[in-house]
This record gives sequence, C-alpha cells and structure tokens, in this order.
Amino acid sequence: MEQEPQNSQQGFSRLAIAVESLVKQERWSRRFANLLKLAVAGYIIFFIYIASQNITSGDEFEKLTNGKSHVAVVKLTGAIMPESKTSAATINPLLNEAFKNKASKAVIILANSPGGSPVQSALINDEIERLKKKYEKPAYVVVEDLCASGCYYIAVAADKIYANEGSMIGSIGVRMDTFGVTSLMEKMGIENRSMHAGEHKTFIDPFSEKDEAGRKFFQEHVLERTHQQFIKAVRDGRGDRIKETSETYTGLVWLGDEATEIGLIDGLGDLGLVARDIIGIEHVRYYEGEKSMLEELMGDIGTQTASKLSLLLSTMN
Repeated sequence: MEQEPQNSQQGFSRLAIAVESLVKQERWSRRFANLLKLAVAGYIIFFIYIASQNITSGDEFEKLTNGKSHVAVVKLTGAIMPESKTSAATINPLLNEAFKNKASKAVIILANSPGGSPVQSALINDEIERLKKKYEKPAYVVVEDLCASGCYYIAVAADKIYANEGSMIGSIGVRMDTFGVTSLMEKMGIENRSMHAGEHKTFIDPFSEKDEAGRKFFQEHVLERTHQQFIKAVRDGRGDRIKETSETYTGLVWLGDEATEIGLIDGLGDLGLVARDIIGIEHVRYYEGEKSMLEELMGDIGTQTASKLSLLLSTMN
C-alpha cells in the first residue's frame, strides 16, 4: 500500500519533466522561428539596399558619362519581331537618342540576330539612314555570332560592318513556313469542315488541300517582291563593295572571313577593336530601353549580392 503514493509521485515527476521539456522545446521553436523571420527580413532589406545602390550608381554613372565623348552602342539581339525588344518601335528611339547626343561621336549597332520581320527590318534600316544624314555621324555594325536575313537588311544601312571570323553573315532571302497534314488526317479519319469565302482564302491552311494557284500568287506577289526590296537595300547600302555572284542572293550564309572577301562585310573585329582602332574612342556607352523597378531589382542581383557579401565578409576578417 505504501508503494502507490511513491509510484504516483514518480509518475508526477516524470510528467513534470516531460512538460518542462515540452515547454523548453516550444520556447526554442518560437525563438528559432523568430530568428528565421529576422534573417529573411534582413535578407530582403539587404536585397533592396543592393538594388537601390545599383540604381543610384547607374544614375550617377549616367550623369558622369552623358557629357563625355563616347561611342554609342545599341544592341540588336534576338528575332526581329513587332511588339518585341527588337521591333522598330523599340530600337528606333534608342538609335535616335544615340545619334542625337552631342557627346556620341559614332554609333555602333551590336548585332546578334537570325533576322525576322522584313517590315520591322526595313523600318530600322530607314531610320539608320535618316539619322546618319541628320546628325552627320557614322554608323557601324559589329556582329557577334549571327547576322542573317532581316538582321543583315538592317546592317547594310551602316557605313561599315565588322564581324568575327566565325560569325555567320548573309541569308539574303525571304521565307514563309507552312505544312500540310491532309494525308495524315485521311488515315486517321479526320475531316476538315472549315468554311471560307474567297477562292484562295485557305491557300496556306495546313488542313486543306494544297492550293497551287494561291501559292504561286503569294510566291510572285509577296515573297519575290519582298526579296527584291531586300536585294535593293543591300545594293544601296554596300554599293560596289559587294561582289555579286549567282549565290549572293540565294539565302546562303558565309563565315566572317569569307564574307569579308566577297564584300558582305568590311572586315574582322569586335566592339572594342572597332571603337578603339577604327573610330578612335575607347569609351563606349550602351543605350538601352528603360527598365521597370522589378527588372532593376532582379537584374543580375545574384552576382551583386555575392560580391557585396564577399566584400562584407572580407572586411570582418
């Protein structure tokens, strides 16, 4: 009978120890959660600080370099399409700003594009020609990996074109891609029930039978005429520098060294060489579209954060 109070006392002791342990664990969990929240909040503040420093330094750099003699650089990267970063609506204002700045002594279009819309390319070509005459400044194109089709349409408006010996240049041609799946549809028992008014309205419809008359009309009145506009732009831009052969306007491409030999470009060189040795000014300034606050915050923030942290840690050692 005396063991029951003793057992009960031991039980209460174990329970008290368990409760105390649970309370301590709960306190530790709350403290850890609070520390984690503080760490996340600190990182966010640090993140915003670095971004604001980058924006501020960019603004200060803009003020410092705006009046300094420089070579203006406008990037042309990616497919040339309407409503994009390589559309005429985006590129032409940058070109205008680059030419208009009295401190810019020449303009370089840094090109790396497979081409795209012939209309957008023509609009940018026309703007380069207009700005060259208006501001009496030379324009150059420096090609990185590729300047083909619509990109070359733009490039020929420049006074001179330079590229790497491995750059691909040319593709002076016009294309429109389509396909037909009527045989496959027949095998699968699929029937095309689309309706149209106009005999040739579906001449490029992949689900309809091939319309030879419609295709022939499009080839002659759209593709061939656009091709002739392209050829004229090349001849106007390159003049007697281009050595025309039966292959020149077939859509073929050449590497930079051979493109120099046949007059598609003027020589081999990169941005630094053209600015330093051809134009005679080492300082370059990039003209780019305005970025949103979110783009500014997210742009290259990982590298900047790593650099700032490395500097901070090195000063703490």
